[in-house]
Amino acid sequence: MLSRRHALTLTAAAATTAIAGRAAQAATIKPGRIPYGACVRLTPLQQEPDYRAAILNNCQELTPEGGLFWGYMRPARDQFKFDFADAVLAFCEANEMTMRGHTLVWYGAMPDWTKSISSAAEAEHELTNHIERVVGRYRGKIRTWHVVNEAIDESKGEAPGLRPNVWLQYLGDKYIDFAFRTAHAVDPTAQLVINEFEIESLDGTSPKRREAFLKLIRDLVARGVPLHGVGLQGHINGKYAIDRDGIYDFVGAVRSLGLSVHVTELDVVDHELPGPIAVRDAIVAARAYDFLEPICAAVRPQMIGTWGITDRYTWVPVWFKRRDGLPNRPLPFDADYKPKPLWNVVDYFCSR
Repeated sequence: MLSRRHALTLTAAAATTAIAGRAAQAATIKPGRIPYGACVRLTPLQQEPDYRAAILNNCQELTPEGGLFWGYMRPARDQFKFDFADAVLAFCEANEMTMRGHTLVWYGAMPDWTKSISSAAEAEHELTNHIERVVGRYRGKIRTWHVVNEAIDESKGEAPGLRPNVWLQYLGDKYIDFAFRTAHAVDPTAQLVINEFEIESLDGTSPKRREAFLKLIRDLVARGVPLHGVGLQGHINGKYAIDRDGIYDFVGAVRSLGLSVHVTELDVVDHELPGPIAVRDAIVAARAYDFLEPICAAVRPQMIGTWGITDRYTWVPVWFKRRDGLPNRPLPFDADYKPKPLWNVVDYFCSR
């Protein structure tokens, strides 16, 4: 493993070409590999053999895609739906995989009934009830929880603060402490992670988000919050080059706090990249390489995960549909489950 940010002299493009020939061999070297994981959708997992085969042949960890979101689990205040998460957990247990808990607190995908919360006491009650019920159900089965997801607001020309949500509104900035302490009380053996996006690009906003995120992490550690790890999502905007030095320094700072590092939701948003498949796939792979290399140079991540495994099922075209009408290609396997250069990159770093 590299120990300094400039130890590699190969360019990202040359490196992705060089490792392609070793990908199949690396995939057979199981001991000591960094676990690879992906989020999964329930219907294809249950009904499509090719989808299941891609998961079984490549993944060691799964995340139910939306199955643990409030919007799915909590259609009514007094209702919990565990069917999606239970089914993924059963699949994991039957196939010697682990399941990752994503997520307990997120501003997005909230059910409409939470808009009626109107006091600090009510907010504390609902947040406590949710965490106790969900973490309690999977105590000892889900080893890692993304307790708080995307807590940092969008950058508006300066270092951003916390993102507005119902918990911040009624509980203040200590809602994050509260969520972590509650989850830890329910399952003291679980690894608790804070998860964030858009910290990696040379886009003008990532440095400010990194600054705000690192300040939050340091404050949580200083307050004795049971925070064990930091998740870097990696929903990379393919339009921008990667801030390799910035990532290396950030991960080094996280490591110095005694926290683990997780790559949790890697994909490359390609809506503004050139159309030709070979060109686009090469850029996508190079962006991922430039993202993963400084992370792995600074620390050995506990997992490398992508938000989906096949271009057949991806969130990207919902928000970032290409204007030329071509399908998006943000994930390691194409819509026909053929491995792409991005998979060679991910597999290479998992094998180191």
